[in-house]
Amino acid sequence: MTQDSNAGDQPPPEPPKRGSMRFQDSNTQPREPSLAEQRARQQALAQEERDEELARQSDAKAATRRKILIGSGVTVGLVGLVATYYTVAKPTEVTAVCTDSNGVVQNDDNCDENYVTSHGGHVSGGFLFLPIGGGGFNSYRYNYGGSGTIGQHVSGGSYDAPSSRANVTTKTGKSVQRGGFGISGKSGGTGGSGKSGGS
Repeated sequence: MTQDSNAGDQPPPEPPKRGSMRFQDSNTQPREPSLAEQRARQQALAQEERDEELARQSDAKAATRRKILIGSGVTVGLVGLVATYYTVAKPTEVTAVCTDSNGVVQNDDNCDENYVTSHGGHVSGGFLFLPIGGGGFNSYRYNYGGSGTIGQHVSGGSYDAPSSRANVTTKTGKSVQRGGFGISGKSGGTGGSGKSGGS
């Protein structure tokens, strides 16, 4: 048997290319998906529905948070507006307590400018000074909003004079003039009608 002399000259046939696509004609029926493919599709659809539901819930929570924050801002704004209205429109009722330099509650007379000046004392910088034996002075001033009885340390309150709109009175009903210095007998108290040292 003789071999063809050209057989060695021909290149070997090319192997089929991987990944090449073959086209089907319109008569070809698609094959049914396998059981594993059907399960994978169902799981993918279920996962997609879960993701959409989580996204909806997240959006709803964010919207609720925005509404709460907006509502809180409106509430705080309204509360501030109402508080400002009451502060401006209605004077505040404040009780003044006369105290000495140690914060001990004293007789209201010691903070009455007329009483102090008629007894040789003077008023300076919001303090009332009454002379004591030996040439010294005791100082007194009002505590606003505090409480306590004579001889006790005042509890709470402030030494800053309240707004000029505040209606400041002592426990005995005497009206304290604007600025907190001096007492007048307008409300039926026994003290003289003093002028305010701070107005």
